Amino acid sequence: MKSERKNLTSVDGPADLFTDEYYMRAALRLAERAAADGEVPVGAVAVRDGVVIAKAWNQVEMLKDATAHAEILVLTAASNAVGDWRMDGVTVFVTKEPCAMCAGALVNARVARVVYGLADPRCGACGSALDVTGFRGMLHNVEVKGGVLEPECRTLMQEFFRQARERSRNREPGTGK
Repeated sequence: MKSERKNLTSVDGPADLFTDEYYMRAALRLAERAAADGEVPVGAVAVRDGVVIAKAWNQVEMLKDATAHAEILVLTAASNAVGDWRMDGVTVFVTKEPCAMCAGALVNARVARVVYGLADPRCGACGSALDVTGFRGMLHNVEVKGGVLEPECRTLMQEFFRQARERSRNREPGTGK
């Protein structure tokens, strides 16, 4: 009897197990870690050629550093992994739309693509409030895709801030405790 090989191609092309949603789920797990540490729940992963080369989550409070956003930390880790500051062919997946600082870093690092979950109409700099990643005067533009697993990203962020408000209400007045 002749053995049959399973055909992994479909009418649309080869099976793609590693989708934007797959990598965003990895970023969400990191955002959950940030929330558990009392940080704003943002997680990021950097991917090149289908391989995660770096992971990070917000660590502003822990490091006492206003620049310790997940995107900045993942770029530093990715640079170390690649051995270069240029992130040619790298996609950064992040649970919340990057701010102006992070979007500028993504541009300066020559990231190919950023994929985010939750848009930030107040401070997002990948097209919502500002468009740093697509600004025509920049030496590099970053391809942007938003809204990937947006409901999950939104729920995590809302729950974090709901709990923060609850903790704030339960503190004793004047004690900070």
